[in-house]
Amino acid sequence: MKSSGLTMAGRFLNLFKPVARFIPEVKAPERKVSFNEKLFWTAIALIIYLVMAGTPLYGIPSEVQESFAPLRIIFASHRGTLMELGIGPIVTGGLILQLLMGSAMIECDMSKPEDRALFTTASKVFAIILTGVQASAYIISGMYGSLPGTTAIIVFLQLLAAGMIVLLLDELVQKGWGFGSGISLFIMAGVAQQIFIECFDITPADVAWRSNGIFVALVQTIMRGEPLTGLLLRGNFPSIVGLVATIAAFLAIIYMEGVRVELPLSYAGYRGFRSRYPIKLLYVSNLPVIFASALFANIYFFSYILWSQPWGKNNFWVNLLGWYKMEGNQNVPAGGLVYYVTSPGNLSNVMAEPLRAFGYLTFLIAFCIIFSLIWLEVGGLGPSSVAKQLVDAGLQIPGYRRSGKAVEQILKRYIPVVTVLGGMIVGLIAGLSDFFGVFGSGTGILLSVGIIYQYYEILMRERVAEMYPAFRRIFGG
Repeated sequence: MKSSGLTMAGRFLNLFKPVARFIPEVKAPERKVSFNEKLFWTAIALIIYLVMAGTPLYGIPSEVQESFAPLRIIFASHRGTLMELGIGPIVTGGLILQLLMGSAMIECDMSKPEDRALFTTASKVFAIILTGVQASAYIISGMYGSLPGTTAIIVFLQLLAAGMIVLLLDELVQKGWGFGSGISLFIMAGVAQQIFIECFDITPADVAWRSNGIFVALVQTIMRGEPLTGLLLRGNFPSIVGLVATIAAFLAIIYMEGVRVELPLSYAGYRGFRSRYPIKLLYVSNLPVIFASALFANIYFFSYILWSQPWGKNNFWVNLLGWYKMEGNQNVPAGGLVYYVTSPGNLSNVMAEPLRAFGYLTFLIAFCIIFSLIWLEVGGLGPSSVAKQLVDAGLQIPGYRRSGKAVEQILKRYIPVVTVLGGMIVGLIAGLSDFFGVFGSGTGILLSVGIIYQYYEILMRERVAEMYPAFRRIFGG
């Protein structure tokens, strides 16, 4: 049975061999890329993303209805621009492969260069296909109104080209030309933009003609001599409670990022050298909440596309997936599965719809745990993979034989436990932050803090590796 499964998995990955040569690719550097050069290419990738996010799509009406506002931060997308789809197709393509591997429908040994290369090709193929599917769905469903045939093709080609550019930018950063990953970089940029808008936007927001930005609204309220109680809760607009919750969420996540168990290590190559291997409470970082949010976002996206069709509103199966109602200038979930996988949005809605809030929090935590456990193996973070990496780097745990099995047994005491706990915590923080109306959304804050922390660690590691080249082997460089 095992060999049959491996054969099936091998056949699946081999399907992508013929197309690998036709897929655009950024070559990994064949030389050591300096710190400053990595900084340069990371900045270039970010600038290109920001320019695309501010470039309107040619051929669509200047005023188009917003339908997917809750998805924007997660997918780093911007309505009516070249970044309409954002990183959605890339994350969704990765999500599909994660689910296939997690369910053992396919297997892939990420330690083998050939399997790793085929997995990367498969991810890119899925991302390109999904870019085409989502671009077509936007156009066919009438998101941009009724477009003439030629204009529709032009819009489709713009979205497809933009999707390819984002894919290559992500690959450029990931393959060693930059720091971290393009996906993380773009999410962080999107969250930062949203937080800035919610703090300083001067657009009138409420009936008192106070601005959308909470700091601008505070100044206006004080200058008018009005009580600040009107800013405590403002529905879907930035509020004082949201500001306090944002600061509290930042501090809580930063604290959680620092909680860790440190295993003592000794390095055989350097007599007397001691080190520690940190097993963080948030062991798999923010990836589980990215995948869980991407899953929920795709349920939202496809349910809305189906419901918006003339035949969708009266279809039992479509309504079971989700149905919507108009609120303000956009359609919002009103029932079905999508109702329970989207956040109520603020404290007033949570109190009005406690069952929905409980359902959302339960689903979010459950899927964060599931994706945490899947990522252990897929990301090479499981006890056996980590033990092999440590032994190969010449490291051992003092008092134990320099054996992969001995190290693995010790790691098994900690890694599975912190993985489940970390998944629960990130899901809980993301969900509760949403309920209190944090700026940039709960998931956005969680992701941005995690990404900033990752970048801090990457930059410090790169600096140390440049100053002391002998440490590069330990860091895996």
